[in-house]
Amino acid sequence: MLREKCHIKKDDKVKIITGKDKGKIGKVMKIDRKKGRLLVENINMMKKHSKPNSQNRQGGIIETEAPIPMSNTILMCNKCVAPVRIKMQRLEDGKKVRVCKKCNEFIDN
Repeated sequence: MLREKCHIKKDDKVKIITGKDKGKIGKVMKIDRKKGRLLVENINMMKKHSKPNSQNRQGGIIETEAPIPMSNTILMCNKCVAPVRIKMQRLEDGKKVRVCKKCNEFIDN
């Protein structure tokens, strides 16, 4: 599934709207646009069993984040602290920015 348009960027806060972590809020760490998935901090944790190797690394069970589909998340506004839809707005200098539809506040810094 190729998704070229994505309104979520790295370091955005998102809320999970479906799945086992429904209702949780986390920060986006990585985005895979080709697969339509994102990696969110402390969301969708999975356990991975690893063997010890020669470079001072212990074996055991390691907990890491697994990617989740973009369609299962919604962007959070920093000002109104709510899950929101966004609109794109062009500034006078020609730069495009994301704007919250509820409070009309810029989401981009």
